[in-house]
Amino acid sequence: MPIRRDAGLVALSLLAVALAGCKPENKFVAPPPSEVSVAKPLQQNVRPFVELTGNTAAIATVDLVARVEGFLESIDYKDGTFVKKSDPLFQIEPTTYDAKVKQADADLASAKAQLLQAQAEFVRQETLLKQNVSAQNTYDQAKAKRDSAQANVENNTANLVIAQTNLGYTKVTAPFDGVVTYHLVSVGELVGSSTPTKLASIIQLDPIYVTFNMSEQQVLDIRAKLRAAGVAPGDIKSVPIEIGLMTEAGYPHKGHLDYASPSVDTATGTILVRGIFDNPERALLPGFFVRVRVPTDVTDKAALLVPDRVLAEDQAGKYILVIGKDDVVEQRRVTSGMLLPGGLRVIDSGLKPDDRVVVSTNGRAIPGRKVTPKETTLQAPAQTPAK
Repeated sequence: MPIRRDAGLVALSLLAVALAGCKPENKFVAPPPSEVSVAKPLQQNVRPFVELTGNTAAIATVDLVARVEGFLESIDYKDGTFVKKSDPLFQIEPTTYDAKVKQADADLASAKAQLLQAQAEFVRQETLLKQNVSAQNTYDQAKAKRDSAQANVENNTANLVIAQTNLGYTKVTAPFDGVVTYHLVSVGELVGSSTPTKLASIIQLDPIYVTFNMSEQQVLDIRAKLRAAGVAPGDIKSVPIEIGLMTEAGYPHKGHLDYASPSVDTATGTILVRGIFDNPERALLPGFFVRVRVPTDVTDKAALLVPDRVLAEDQAGKYILVIGKDDVVEQRRVTSGMLLPGGLRVIDSGLKPDDRVVVSTNGRAIPGRKVTPKETTLQAPAQTPAK
């Protein structure tokens, strides 16, 4: 009996081994390729431009001064308000100067009367001399007296003009449309006693300048393209420019070039350039830091655009991920250009119109790895550079 029991145990063991050998083998199954969004570059005509920085500057700033001595009688504006040309701003006590005008006017009237009498005597002596009734020296005295009276009239005429001018200086008016700063003197103060006293300043804000610097190479390129288009290099007012404040999106303010320095700053290799902008709402104030966009050509150029966010950079430079043969991700080296409104970046080189650019940012697109591309379409920017 013990022998049968052992034989049964052996049989069970062999059966267990046989059943174990019949189980299916576990094998690794690779996950399906990741799905990534791809799109072909957007093809669009754009105006090449360069982005710079600059500052706004007033087109005119004038110190208002007291040019005659006297007590300040009134201040006829509110600090910081906009005034029109010839609006009264300050009044200096005019009594003394008004009296001097009347005095000069009376002196002129007296001089004219003396000239009239001297002229009559000269004519009489001239007639008598021709009739051999009067002596030559008497005629000469009459002529000298007439000439002296004439000079006296001219002198008193000049004195009247000076007196009238000084009277006019007692009223300080706005030389142009602008904003007047806060007053520096108070009513009742003596002004202009020894030197001209500064009363306030007036600043013209419409239009307004924007100054910035361009490299010598940039200026040479623009001039060459202007010549090629038949535009004289001196006619820079035909070149439009745009600016935007640091708090503004894009470049909402439109203007044109107004001036370019005739010489290059040898220390920096740059040229001072100035633009002019209408500023009716006075939104731009002198001294603002602005972003400037200047077109570098007079015609639009065909360009390939991709979202700026898809560009990456390493030590070798900038690159874009594209889907190549067999849907494998490739790293494509590119040269980037302008950033357009809407977040699209111009690609100057390295990309072809039919390339499938990876536009998703989920990190699943890895160079050398196969993916499942999902086709999308890029949208044109909301606005294009000024034309």
